[in-house]
Amino acid sequence: MARYLVVGATGGIGSALAHGLAADGAMLHLMARRAEPLAALAAELGATATAVDALGTERFAEAVRAAAGEGPLSGLAYCVGSIDLAPLARLTPQRMIDAFRLDTVGAAVAVQAAAGALKAAGGAVVLFSTVAVGQGFAQHAIVGASKGGVEGLTRALAAEMAPAVRVNCIAPSLTETPLSAAIAGNPAMAKAIAALHPLQRLGRPADVAALARFLLSPGAGWITGQVMGVDGGRSTLRSRG
Repeated sequence: MARYLVVGATGGIGSALAHGLAADGAMLHLMARRAEPLAALAAELGATATAVDALGTERFAEAVRAAAGEGPLSGLAYCVGSIDLAPLARLTPQRMIDAFRLDTVGAAVAVQAAAGALKAAGGAVVLFSTVAVGQGFAQHAIVGASKGGVEGLTRALAAEMAPAVRVNCIAPSLTETPLSAAIAGNPAMAKAIAALHPLQRLGRPADVAALARFLLSPGAGWITGQVMGVDGGRSTLRSRG
């Protein structure tokens, strides 16, 4: 039976992915910072769980090692992230560091801690970036830099861990999740941003989770080192002049 570790399992995308993997009959170990919603999700899906903050590097690494060390690990999804938007005038070194620690360092620590179990299973890793890295949006310096690090990390790990482990990255556009509620929860703003996409809507967690689920599966066995957009066409298409 396939066994997966989902970090950030109580977020919009992490929860959708966990539900999808559970529907496939996989064994799951879920991780998230907030204990109560994590326990509820684990009970719903029949999964084991560990409440841990990805910013607590040593404890986080120990928790991932403990979860992954139970046997061969079919896959790891690091669904943790931040959306810290600010103009250049309000950017601070600490905000940059905090985002990088959460998005990029946390992902690297998780993969490092689970590497042995992933190699034993010939497993897969899925990380998450953003369409803003490839496009360049105003006020996205913090998240663009931190998620740009994730894309570089993806390619480096894919090269280093081949052929035993595949590593890929998904770069969504704005998706309706609790993390994006300040933007997507504003009807006027959401409508304006949706109109920038050729498919004329914002993303949904299930849109992104569907690709993550595939990339973790044996069906994606010849795909590694890729950054793939789930973005309604925003990264490559301009449907209006």
